[in-house]
Amino acid sequence: MSKILDIIESIANEKGLGIEEVKETVTIALVNTAKKVYGREYEYGAEINPETKTLKLYQKVIVLKDDDENLSEENENYISLSQAKEVDGDIEIGDELTYELPLDNLGRTAASTLQRELEFHIQRLLESKIFDRYKNMIGRRVFGSVVRVDHEENTYIEVNEVRAILPRRSRIKGEKFKVGDVVKSVIRKVYIDKTQGIVVELSRTSPKFLEALLALEVPEIKDEMIEINASARIPGERAKIALTSLHPNVDAVGATVGTKGIRINAVSKELHGENIDCIEYSSIPEIFISRALSPAIISNVKIVGENRAVVTLLSDQKSKAIGKSGINIRLTSMLTGYEIELVELEGTNGSGTEETKDPNALKNLFGS
Repeated sequence: MSKILDIIESIANEKGLGIEEVKETVTIALVNTAKKVYGREYEYGAEINPETKTLKLYQKVIVLKDDDENLSEENENYISLSQAKEVDGDIEIGDELTYELPLDNLGRTAASTLQRELEFHIQRLLESKIFDRYKNMIGRRVFGSVVRVDHEENTYIEVNEVRAILPRRSRIKGEKFKVGDVVKSVIRKVYIDKTQGIVVELSRTSPKFLEALLALEVPEIKDEMIEINASARIPGERAKIALTSLHPNVDAVGATVGTKGIRINAVSKELHGENIDCIEYSSIPEIFISRALSPAIISNVKIVGENRAVVTLLSDQKSKAIGKSGINIRLTSMLTGYEIELVELEGTNGSGTEETKDPNALKNLFGS
């Protein structure tokens, strides 16, 4: 075990691990090896001498009173105070005394055991690092090549050092991939499976994927001049995204859409033609809901309770507010977090109905 630090540095550099982490792993592996060779009933410790770069193994014993009933020839975990005093005159009852165990006497079996222990713990350390790294990447965009598609149409994608899975349910409707395709997605979740180990699950249907694509396409979002406040999607059909400008000279919606729609169209193309509504966010729920229901023109919004809103609008605007198959009102609810109830005004100009009790509703809403 001479020059163990050189070996540790080599392992750390090869595996991309920290030297201190590998040191700890080596000492754990040596203690586990000692338990298998000498017996699990004993206590052991290991340390690395930074000056000699050598690894040392110790057996630990506890100092007891001379007449303690736990003292016996069979139990090597304890030593009497009088015997301990012969080694260290200052030692007291309850202190821990250590004896060095020569590693040269371990033999081939122990060396083989130590190698297996070391490989096992280094692998666990690597897996822990990978797990933490990808856990911190949840919601971030990644891309990789398709390496397999199983019989259930789950797609396996090589992303750096892991083989991630894009489940069928997390694909946009109508999408199909084949081996060799390069696929963009976001990391949806990361977990440990008893049989598969680390599982990195991807998604192309998450609102976070839309946000990641916009950040890629719109420099003002990446540079934090525009903030994405919320997003909602019905994958492959339609999406809404709420934006705020953090710079006085930047129009959040205009910059995101781009000249002649070039930016938003590029994102829509990646999402197989998904229509994307860009909305200016407001911290005032009534205004935010009114904007989110676009293209419908809203007469009044009243918040009822914590998560319910009553929206008043002309009868000819109701179909626009609801949208095809209810998609517009569903997305608005998802985006704003409010359950929305629509109330019609009779006629075409909003007069003569019970809702016209407040003829200045629209004026009050927008402050003009």
